[in-house]
Amino acid sequence: MGERENRQEVIQQIVVTAEQMRAIESRVFDAGMPVAALMEKVALAIARRIQSLYPQPGRAGVLVGPGHNGGDALVVARELHFLGWEVMVYAPLQKLKELTSQHAKYAASLGIPFYQEVSPLSECDLLIDGLFGFGLERAISEPIASAINEINQWCKPVVSIDLPSGLHTDTGEVLGTAIRATHTFCLGLWKLGLLQERALLYLGRVELIDFDLPLADIRAVLNSQPPITRITAASALARLPLPRSLDCHKYKNGHLLLVCGSRKYTGAAILSGLGARASGVGMLSLAVPESIKPLLISYLPEALVFGCPETESGAIASLSPDLQLDSYSAIAAGPGLTPLAVAVLESLLKCDRPFVIDADGLNILSLLGTIPSLQKRQAPTVLTPHVGEFKRLFPDFDLTNNRIHAVRQAAQKTGAVVLLKGARSTLAFPNGAISILPESTPALARGGSGDVLTGLLGGLMAQASAVSYPVEELTKTAVWWHARAGILAAQERTELGVDAFTLTQYLMQALQK
Repeated sequence: MGERENRQEVIQQIVVTAEQMRAIESRVFDAGMPVAALMEKVALAIARRIQSLYPQPGRAGVLVGPGHNGGDALVVARELHFLGWEVMVYAPLQKLKELTSQHAKYAASLGIPFYQEVSPLSECDLLIDGLFGFGLERAISEPIASAINEINQWCKPVVSIDLPSGLHTDTGEVLGTAIRATHTFCLGLWKLGLLQERALLYLGRVELIDFDLPLADIRAVLNSQPPITRITAASALARLPLPRSLDCHKYKNGHLLLVCGSRKYTGAAILSGLGARASGVGMLSLAVPESIKPLLISYLPEALVFGCPETESGAIASLSPDLQLDSYSAIAAGPGLTPLAVAVLESLLKCDRPFVIDADGLNILSLLGTIPSLQKRQAPTVLTPHVGEFKRLFPDFDLTNNRIHAVRQAAQKTGAVVLLKGARSTLAFPNGAISILPESTPALARGGSGDVLTGLLGGLMAQASAVSYPVEELTKTAVWWHARAGILAAQERTELGVDAFTLTQYLMQALQK
């Protein structure tokens, strides 16, 4: 990989807050980069990207705010004008920053009309949103709020510069109202708010416009704090394939124990097993209620299936005496267990193997209040809650207003890796680091999808443990791989055609492609 390609991959992973972005830009300006020169460079890159998306000139409406985001938009307006577009500007505020004011003056000298009302732009084919960039912290007031609401009703293509006007840079919160963009061009570095679920309905297609911020300045600001990163294809696949020697055998390639299933939720055990199979784990064992053992064998003939004593309702009452927990490379438990399997989870928590806890395993944890037992574990632990399970486990942590902070608190309190599943799955590590999956698909919002992920993650952790690789790192790979399989399946079968069993059939295809 060349130096430029390597830089691009590094930049694609970095996520910043508004405060960090200001600090990085300040270093660049203090080093001598003129603000005007940087604005020109950024805006010209935006104009080129717009031209590639919309090669035929039409009518463009440009929304201009008072700050440098408005200045960027005015440079874009100028360039589109020179390319033959009919351009008009909505500039609701009279007081502009000096540089923005200069660009407005020049645009007006070119004959580009300016309006303080937004209605003249209703006939435009494309809108460029440069009202407010990063750093907005208070609700948008009138008359701009009404103008934004009117624009959203037009249902026209909107390109937002840096992030849609009205979104909080860090939390993605809608500050009163916000532009619903069809494209968002994030400038320089990824802003944290663009990776928050609450922002998703406003972003459209998001891409980064890199304008060559020096890596030295970026690292000087970020290295003193736990990193927030995006999980990219390159970073996920960099950990695969896990090393295998030419003389390896099945037990050297990891042995996973899945503790899952009940008479009521037999499918959860099957789906977890199929997810584990796709991971390439050398050996797979399953502990299930005795009554469903034959069904598991029919789906997973290569696995060792242990029938366990069960309750009258068909939940695992205790583990089979044939199981030697310390013989496994990793353990995953939870899918389909039911909350009755309390004794099972308590015994697994005492084991010194890497441990993935999902679904009913998490529900049992919340019932028992056994967070201190997680803190005492010497081996890595991964918790994989969805929002409801997270709130039951950590009722004091505020997911609504600060998702990142809440997940980070959970990881630091438990000493576990916490994977909060969702449209933008978020991983938090005990050292404070955060990794966010930047894309997924609504096709995965179906029962059983999480069970597949549990098996896949458990299988990867078992392999990593067998070769003394940091098992926590594989959580990023598993999350990306699982989502990628869902995206590929949805592309071929539509979002309605991706049930959890079908998802398992796309795991290997996703890796190959």
